[in-house]
This record gives sequence, structure tokens and C-alpha cells, in this order.
Amino acid sequence: MPIKPEKIKALKEEMERLNINDLDLKEEFILSSSKGGQKVNKTSSSVFLLHIPSNISVKYTKSRSRELNRYYARKLLCEKIQEQVFSEKTDKQKKLEKKKKQKKRRKRKTQKKLEE
Repeated sequence: MPIKPEKIKALKEEMERLNINDLDLKEEFILSSSKGGQKVNKTSSSVFLLHIPSNISVKYTKSRSRELNRYYARKLLCEKIQEQVFSEKTDKQKKLEKKKKQKKRRKRKTQKKLEE
């Protein structure tokens, strides 16, 4: 499943916005330890990225495709740098915080019911 050119372009723009240059990245392809049978055991499809200036590293292995793993590893690296360096919250973090707040409210309501 190839990645659409629009998504690649959007990722490049995001990397430019965060001042991430491809020359600053150390990229390695390693054997993955996920599902996939013999194919996974023979090919190095897992991607390890290291952003040298900030010393932030990412390992991505969800797909058997090297290109998909490269794309998603870069995307994950952008999210981590955005979170750590710029102190901005990503969409995933906002959703997780919202869920935590909802669970707290539910816990309080059940405790009140038990006390009554």
C-alpha cells in the first residue's frame, strides 16, 4: 500500500516547520520482532530514527513494508519533537487527556452513589 503524495508533502512541510533536516537524522533498518512469519525474519523492515541535535530516537515496526515504517517513524519523530522541544500538545495527547478527565468524573459519580 503506497503512501499518497499529499501525505508525503504534508510530512515534509511539518518537518520543515519543526526544523528537522534529513541530514540531521540517523536512519537504520533493523530486523523487526513482530508478526509476519518468515518475511519478517529475513528482511530488515523495522526503522530506527535518531534526531542527532535533540537526541530523540524512534523505533517503528507496525508494518511489514519498509516505506510505510519510514513514513510513520518520521511522523512519530515529528510528534515527539513537537512535544518535547516546543512544548506543544499533539492531537493524540489531547484525546488521552480528555479520556482521563472523563474517567475521573465517572469515578467521582460512582463514589458519590456508593456513599449515599
